Amino acid sequence: MLKHFLPDQHVKSILEITPDFLKAKGVKGIITDLDNTLVEWDRPYATPTIIKWFEEMKKNNIKVTIVSNNNESRVKAFSEPLNIPFLFQARKPMRRAFKRALLVMNIKKEEAVVIGDQLLTDVLGGNRSGFQTILVVPVAQTDGFITKFNRKVERQILNWFRKKGLIQWED
Repeated sequence: MLKHFLPDQHVKSILEITPDFLKAKGVKGIITDLDNTLVEWDRPYATPTIIKWFEEMKKNNIKVTIVSNNNESRVKAFSEPLNIPFLFQARKPMRRAFKRALLVMNIKKEEAVVIGDQLLTDVLGGNRSGFQTILVVPVAQTDGFITKFNRKVERQILNWFRKKGLIQWED
């Protein structure tokens, strides 16, 4: 069961994930979380750096869909100006939104990667659904109420993985 919480990879920032990196893994599409993955949970719009990252993906024919547990107004306000498809109130780690994202991008599961900042939603949902997963360090040091609880559980899981030698990175 705990193996479902173990990401395939870990990066400090989504900006470390490049088109060449993804293409080497056979990835044609990204299912990404929004809050604390792309921008801080309380930042309403994309930063110039994130806009450039999206443009690089598009230029390299890598599709992106934002899948967030947040509400429609939050996700729509971020995604629509960028013309990025999105799913809101995704209920991650449940599998349905991940499957819907594949349909939106018209790609196979083997051609997609799930990227997010939380083990209990993004990594668990991605792994249970059979995707490659990449855990990113949260953009912000603060979180909403529910996420604060999740982070405490995540720290315990990560410490267990460290003790077992399954991960070598630091939080």
